[in-house]
Amino acid sequence: MKATAMAHPIQGLVKYHGMRDDIERLPYHDSISVCTAPSHTRTTVEFSMDYDDDVYVVDGEELEGRAFERLEAVVDKARGMSDAAHTVYPVRIESENSFPSNVGLGSSSSGFAAAAVALAEAAELDVTRQEISTIARVGSASAARAVTGAFSQLYTGLNDEDCVSRRVPTNLHEELRTIVALVPYHKHTESAHREAADSHMFEARMAHVHGQIAEMRDALRTDDFERAFELAEHDSLSLAATTMTGPSGWVYWQPATLAVFNRVRELREEEEIPVYFSTDTGASVYVNTTEEHAEYVEAEISDCGVSTTTWNVGGPARLLEDESDHLF
Repeated sequence: MKATAMAHPIQGLVKYHGMRDDIERLPYHDSISVCTAPSHTRTTVEFSMDYDDDVYVVDGEELEGRAFERLEAVVDKARGMSDAAHTVYPVRIESENSFPSNVGLGSSSSGFAAAAVALAEAAELDVTRQEISTIARVGSASAARAVTGAFSQLYTGLNDEDCVSRRVPTNLHEELRTIVALVPYHKHTESAHREAADSHMFEARMAHVHGQIAEMRDALRTDDFERAFELAEHDSLSLAATTMTGPSGWVYWQPATLAVFNRVRELREEEEIPVYFSTDTGASVYVNTTEEHAEYVEAEISDCGVSTTTWNVGGPARLLEDESDHLF
């Protein structure tokens, strides 16, 4: 009845934008990402008759409103897949993030992925990792990819058999280092997804993104670092063009964001360092480079006046077996 899991957040490489189904969170097109470690979310789930109602707590704060509803959707999906009698009891879920949330670093992906894995165990589900990815997906489409970990692709579809996450084979995890340039700025990802199709750039992105997916898969399979992360950089610009031209005109980038972009390009063009920037729907920047150059690149990015840390590639979401890992 009680289980704890850990998951790593994702950096979108070819990002999804907009959903054809807001309830099941079915995206319009495929997406590819890479998990980042050691950043992680740890989540404990317990079904118990001792509780009066479902309660969800993240970083010490009890969820309400839309945040509560999104996690309740994940719980309901797990309950609907379970034959275990105890899943009719109220559930308590507590999560802790090891990194800042709601600043463009994928906390929803690791949060819902960890919840889905812990729920599957607590609800005694006999399911594959792909099936767990469909549970996580109803909280956040990106969370499906955090379930499978490392470099993963979420396939679009109209049902749980098709819209699942699978790993993309590559050896790039061995050399990739990601310098995170933290630019604290509150984001509104769900609102941006909701109005994505209203941008006049959306159809252009839809026509372009399928080729980007094929290119990214090929770059990963052939371990072509420069091609993979050049594609990720260009996809960040494409995504921003779509969000900025929607009805609300979302502009996430801040002056520090642009300063990092410029320094990355200087390092690449003037010093011939393999380094590329990437952003999701937020102001913080992922700076992707190789292990050989990571220390130097981090120092250069830090000189832009931002807080930095270096992450590597994270694996799939997983159960934590020791009882001392439980959050309550």
